[in-house]
Amino acid sequence: MKGSIGDKARLEHIIECIEEIEAAVANNTFDSFTENHVLRIAVVKWLEIIGEAARHISEQTKSEYPAVEWQKITGLRNIVVHEYFGINYRIIWETATVLLEDLKIKIKSIKLDQR
Repeated sequence: MKGSIGDKARLEHIIECIEEIEAAVANNTFDSFTENHVLRIAVVKWLEIIGEAARHISEQTKSEYPAVEWQKITGLRNIVVHEYFGINYRIIWETATVLLEDLKIKIKSIKLDQR
């Protein structure tokens, strides 16, 4: 299954999930985020998808774009999948509201390079 849809499609999935997260958390605060169970679960699921897509990016692409912290992305995916009841929602919030912006820029530059 790995690689069957290709890096370009997986990069698209990452961008789509980032945009879903951006839209979902817009106009929220950390407090409103933590109080909204459905929003928390949705953001965690999109982060899981981002991590899964990153996990399946080819080693060639990963080595060509070391500025993307591929290992940290898949590490977060592993935490949200396997340590569900131990999730630190402050980290999820910071990821959603701060860190994903930089990732989106990096992923979009990769996507443009692969056209």
